[in-house]
Amino acid sequence: MNVIFTCGGTGGHINPAIAVANIWKERHPDSKILFIGAKGRMEEQLVPKAGFELFTIPASGMSRGKGFSALTHNLRAISYALQAVGACKKIIREFKADVVVGTGGYASFPALFAASLLKIPTCVHEANAMPGLTTRMLSRRATRMLVCFPESKKYYKDPSKVEAVGMPVREEFVFTRKEDAREELGLDQRPLIVSAFGSLGAKAMNEAIADLFALEQAAGYPYQHIHATGSYGWEWMPEKVAGKGVDLSRNAGITMQEYIYNMPTVMAAADVIISRAGASSCNEIAASGTPCILIPSPNVTDNHQEKNARALSDNGAAVLLLEPDCTAQELFAQIKGLLEDPQRYSQMSAALLKMSVPDSAQRLCDIIEQCVRS
Repeated sequence: MNVIFTCGGTGGHINPAIAVANIWKERHPDSKILFIGAKGRMEEQLVPKAGFELFTIPASGMSRGKGFSALTHNLRAISYALQAVGACKKIIREFKADVVVGTGGYASFPALFAASLLKIPTCVHEANAMPGLTTRMLSRRATRMLVCFPESKKYYKDPSKVEAVGMPVREEFVFTRKEDAREELGLDQRPLIVSAFGSLGAKAMNEAIADLFALEQAAGYPYQHIHATGSYGWEWMPEKVAGKGVDLSRNAGITMQEYIYNMPTVMAAADVIISRAGASSCNEIAASGTPCILIPSPNVTDNHQEKNARALSDNGAAVLLLEPDCTAQELFAQIKGLLEDPQRYSQMSAALLKMSVPDSAQRLCDIIEQCVRS
């Protein structure tokens, strides 16, 4: 069986597809797998690193702004999409795909739409409780719609083809042992703080982390800290940190890098995670059982990250901080509070594990097999 996975733009769309592809390869070692994503985006790094072939297309998301610039942008995005549909039809035929699976992002639309035109079965996974634009456009044409939460079925006109499967995460998030991870990373006995705010980075949060580095230095480096700046943050944050008087070349435990490629290992080694509240991040954290501080992005459609974060915090599985309240001093206090309260820490870890769906990728593979057989 030949399977095409299509996704793109951010790790939150790409990593779930890689998780499912890994399980699929274990089940069907003779199966051919191809990824289709956007040219110039993060999939060009993550997919080849995971050992899969990638075909890229020009793609651009739609602007929700008003005015001439937004109109021009959207016309260009539509032009890209139309060109990409034709290119995807060609690659789907040549690859002889039996099924096409999409896990989100505007880059997934052309391949899924092309597959539907060719009468190839399609599975679309929507990570957020409310469907995004791409999902809404494809929901009538898709063979199966897969969602994280049972309550999401109400947003679809044909609930009979919608199934709740949770969020696929790589098995390493579930099974990597803390002791092994810490040894692999060469950590000492101090607690490890891990912070990351998406593949692009978030300016306000990166600025808060720069201030947090300074507080950690003033306190004598009580923690080890690994921070991923994202691609945009990497352009300016090193200079910002140096301006705070923190010399990363001589510090006693702070590591700053553009992206964390070995996130399952780093997350397993961590004692506290500071993160945005995208669906993928929340589910990876839940699978690892690592207590977390979630700062939802205020710049997303339907405020879905705050809804994700509240789903965890309301169950005692996370600390929720809104971005306007998220100062370095508050972060430092929250980290200290978690690490110095063993009972609260243990309860939060247990609550996270209870909310996770560790076999989500397996469930999705079951449904892909059903689509192919039918």
